[in-house]
Amino acid sequence: MIPEILPALLLFALVTVITPGPNNLMLMASGANFGLRRSVPHMFGVGLGFPVMVVLVGLGVMQLFDLWPQSYLVLKIASAAYMLYLAWKIAHAAAPRDTGATGRPLSFFQAAAFQWVNPKAWSMGLSAITLYAAGRDLAAVLWVAGAYVVCAVLSTTLWTLAGQQLRRLLRAPARLRAFNWLMAGLLVASLLPVLFR
Repeated sequence: MIPEILPALLLFALVTVITPGPNNLMLMASGANFGLRRSVPHMFGVGLGFPVMVVLVGLGVMQLFDLWPQSYLVLKIASAAYMLYLAWKIAHAAAPRDTGATGRPLSFFQAAAFQWVNPKAWSMGLSAITLYAAGRDLAAVLWVAGAYVVCAVLSTTLWTLAGQQLRRLLRAPARLRAFNWLMAGLLVASLLPVLFR
């Protein structure tokens, strides 16, 4: 059934991954602070980590929420705490030239693991499975995950390149600090709609 609704699924996936959210703000900050090449593992972690999460959500994790609704509250609290920690790290990041070898973007595994505490990722994954793979059969779940892989290539690249293009404007340490604080503030603000609904 998915091939008939594939255009709608792809549009849904594209809109959900390309709009501002924690992943995209962090990719933009990574592009601005470290450039495209050094941010590639972070990009792949997002681009593959989220579809893997969608598969696991579709094949069983949603049942946990059905059986134990309080688990969603636990997830929200853990997610908020981790996102606040990441916002703090972004706000206090310095350009690699200022920090020597200590400054580095998220690794593939860090970015992939981040999906599990990203409130927007949970909202997107649960919505996509509910809308496009309601029966939770393997084929439908894989179609949904595949749509996200395709759309993530575009989204992660665009957001990281946007950050990289900002690097020229952010060469001055004061501008970079202001940008990082802005990204940290937006990351915290992106939590509000998810936490208070």
